[in-house]
Amino acid sequence: MNWNEEVEKRRESLIKDTQEFLQIKSVLDEDSITSDAPFGEGIHKAFSHLLHLGEEAGFTTKNVDGYAGHIELKGNGEEVVGILCHVDVVPEGDGWTSEPYGAEIRDGKIFARGAMDDKGPTIAAFYAMKIVKDLQLPLSKNVRMIIGTDEESEWRCVDHYFKHEKMPELGFAPDADFPIIFAEKGIIDLTIEQNGSFTDLPSDIVLHSFESGRRYNMVPDFAKAVLSSHHNNEIMKQFESFIHDKNISGQATIEEQTISLTVEGVSAHAMEPNNGTNAGILLAEFLHNLNLDQKGENYIQAIVHYFLDDTRGHKLNIAFSDEVSGELTVNLGVMKYTKDQLGKFGVNIRYPVSGNAEIIKTEINHVEGFTLVSFDDSKPHYVEENHPLIQTLKKVYEEQTGENAELIAIGGGTYARSLEAGVAFGPLFPGRPDVAHQKDEYIDIEDLLKATAIYAQAIYELAK
Repeated sequence: MNWNEEVEKRRESLIKDTQEFLQIKSVLDEDSITSDAPFGEGIHKAFSHLLHLGEEAGFTTKNVDGYAGHIELKGNGEEVVGILCHVDVVPEGDGWTSEPYGAEIRDGKIFARGAMDDKGPTIAAFYAMKIVKDLQLPLSKNVRMIIGTDEESEWRCVDHYFKHEKMPELGFAPDADFPIIFAEKGIIDLTIEQNGSFTDLPSDIVLHSFESGRRYNMVPDFAKAVLSSHHNNEIMKQFESFIHDKNISGQATIEEQTISLTVEGVSAHAMEPNNGTNAGILLAEFLHNLNLDQKGENYIQAIVHYFLDDTRGHKLNIAFSDEVSGELTVNLGVMKYTKDQLGKFGVNIRYPVSGNAEIIKTEINHVEGFTLVSFDDSKPHYVEENHPLIQTLKKVYEEQTGENAELIAIGGGTYARSLEAGVAFGPLFPGRPDVAHQKDEYIDIEDLLKATAIYAQAIYELAK
């Protein structure tokens, strides 16, 4: 079977359907939540759009209360091969070259939020199912594309889905890297809040607000602080010198007694914070040398003391690594402070498969001046190399590419960890830059087509 030829026959419609899907802004929107759309109008629109594509193609579809659903290709048996995808995307952020939901094609690439994570790969997997169906290949197992709607937030979608639907015996998520992701680090989202009382003594400079970051799992690309002082001109000069020395973008604006400072960073996925530049930490680095009020100083000094120049948890006393999955990582993803309320930090930690979340929790409780108010732990995931799922996918990848299918461990969390035997499988090919969660996110069209061919053969090999 020449899977690439089958994909090429469908090139134009695949590209068109990918663009149309990406043009739907499917970001969590709590203001538009309804009983039919538990995560907001945009996500519901994308979810319904994909189910409609499945119905049009002749698949069996199911909507499980708007939380999740599936598109199913029936085989002759009871077992299920799962393909776990999601239609929600992270917020677009700032600084795009083209409209984030325009799905513009430039230089052989489709640019849009979700192009790589995970709407582009979802269409690739959908077309792979279509090819297997169109060719009427005999299958002994059912193939079920399970569609999530809350992967970028709290995974309430798959939690709800698997309360009502069967868990596939095995499967893959097209939501990471090729060749095969056989290990995923544990993922902790935690919130800590200032504690104690602060004296409201006169101060040269008062921090009125500090804000940076939208999601725990993104490196913040923008930060803003508002101060009041009788020395605004001097602060402005110091700030301009700081951004010049750091070679970063920033701006200072004076209005009467207040001065607003903004800094631009570089967004990246929290699984490797060093791929980005944390705007909030940069701005705190400048502010910590000013003579701030007690409460403001306590907040800013905590950022510098625990997070500046350290994404591996050394300052928090949680640094750890193992041979299978590498180093623990820390991302300070959300910073929110106002003069009238206690400041908070939202932190994302990715810990190795042999790590211990309780030890991490104990150390976080020792952060001076702060109280742990929430701690959510998604355990690590690991599939042995000799498992039939991995052996089958290795065979497919090597036949399709002629390259060795090395096994990879990642800090990212994919829906694969929802399955006892699940791995992440593409779509990012070795050597390609990882642009997920970044401005100007894109998917290379030839890579999209190549991934579709790989997925088609994988579906057939796993379900035949």
